[in-house]
Amino acid sequence: MSARLPHVVILGGGFAGLACARALRGAPVRITLVDRSNHHLFQPLLYQVATAALSPADIAMPIRSILRRQQNAEVWMGEVKKIDVARREVELRDGSLSYDYLVVATGATHAYFGHDEWAPHAPGLKTIDDAVEIRRRFLLAFEAAEREADPEARRRLLTFAIVGAGPTGVELAGAMAEIAREVMPRDFRSIDTTTTRIILLEGGPRVLPAYTPSLSEKARRQLENLGVEVRTGAQVTKIEKGTVWIGSEAIAAGNVFWAAGVAASPLGAQLGAPLDRAGRVLVDPDLSLPGHPEVFVAGDLASVMQDGKPVPGVAPAALQMGRHVAQNIRADLGGRPRDQFRYLDKGNLATIGRAAAVAEITKLRLSGLPAWLVWVFVHILYLVGFRNRLLVMVQWAWAYLTYQRGIRLITGQPVMTLQEARPANGENTEPDGPGEHTLDDAIESRGWQLLGKLQRRRKVRGLRKMLALRV
Repeated sequence: MSARLPHVVILGGGFAGLACARALRGAPVRITLVDRSNHHLFQPLLYQVATAALSPADIAMPIRSILRRQQNAEVWMGEVKKIDVARREVELRDGSLSYDYLVVATGATHAYFGHDEWAPHAPGLKTIDDAVEIRRRFLLAFEAAEREADPEARRRLLTFAIVGAGPTGVELAGAMAEIAREVMPRDFRSIDTTTTRIILLEGGPRVLPAYTPSLSEKARRQLENLGVEVRTGAQVTKIEKGTVWIGSEAIAAGNVFWAAGVAASPLGAQLGAPLDRAGRVLVDPDLSLPGHPEVFVAGDLASVMQDGKPVPGVAPAALQMGRHVAQNIRADLGGRPRDQFRYLDKGNLATIGRAAAVAEITKLRLSGLPAWLVWVFVHILYLVGFRNRLLVMVQWAWAYLTYQRGIRLITGQPVMTLQEARPANGENTEPDGPGEHTLDDAIESRGWQLLGKLQRRRKVRGLRKMLALRV
């Protein structure tokens, strides 16, 4: 009997694909969800893996585990090679699937604006592998600087450039600045990590361009308070190993990280529908493919206009699209007309650092600690699985109170390249200080250390008061 049920094939286990599958629970359909990975990833917290605050397992969960109790769904781990909408067939690397309904939710990847040769020198952040690679490069730079004897090479190692000042770039820059100034100083003997340069490069006129100008300015001030060098109107024209170019200006940076743009999954081009400039599929109002009502496109791959503006490629929009597709499939099965998709904008959130964030919720504008608390609550709420929520809450609380990042692991087979290795006979073992930096650098370094101590004392006093009240 199950063989006669309509077969719904969902490509992609991200927010849209998983939301669609779960919304079809109990529906009279057979569901096959296909993904290249075996896990669902909470992408908004990827930067926390890249900056050693969380482990990959904290923000990911096996798709099979999520759908374990859903009897009408099965999961296939596989790679899609071709979609034939005329024959209603999906070709995998090692097989094929026929479908009655197809949901394409394969997301987006990095876009280097026609300069794919930059990718090896400036990794982006879309997958767990990307996050672990960024973490490896970031932490390895400090290890190399600790052993580097040449002052110029050491300064280059401790300079990090982040291209793109959207939410990902802002969050990366803020987290890296905090680690360098609050976590690392106690762990290294031969370098002063508070002199680390974090440079945030944005081609547009302001950071977080999707936010109101006032919140963008507050975000910039919060970043600068953390020691981040923010440069707007800085169009990157070339990236080489150890150097990023802005026009004719070369910035020596040991590591460059990319957060400037995304491109839609190439599978969208196989559907035969018009695409927008980013390669996203222009869909009908019900999210179906023009001329093929049995095919739906959802998430970052779908180009949807609403009130003259494109629906943003964010997790809430993808979740709503996935549920809407499931609703329209149920409408077809019940003989009811389909509904048009309408995105409910719940606002924008971006964190900059500890107790520093900006939030835009309808007409409400927040910054600082209130916005950060909202950000924490929302991200905990959207995580899949009670275990993940609990672990993330505990790790964030510990990091907030102790200024520690417990996942500072350099994995894989790291290769350390030194200009001049520091000898092990005790020479050049003193941390960088006024002798190797300017007086302003020394004053700024000492200022950051004193500020950190003051903040820690305040938190300890606050915690004591809370415990006293409870007793």
